[in-house]
Amino acid sequence: MTLTQKRLIIVLVIVIIAALLGRLAVRGIMNLLLGGTLFGGNFL
Repeated sequence: MTLTQKRLIIVLVIVIIAALLGRLAVRGIMNLLLGGTLFGGNFL
C-alpha cells in the first residue's frame, strides 16, 4: 500500500466521522431550539 492510498483512506475516515458529528451537532441545536430530547426518548 502506497503513501497516497494511506492518505486517501485516512481522509475518507475523517470525512465520515465529520459528517456523523455534524449531523449530531445539528440535531442537538435543533433540540435545544425546539425543546425536544436528543435521542427520541422520554427521560421523565
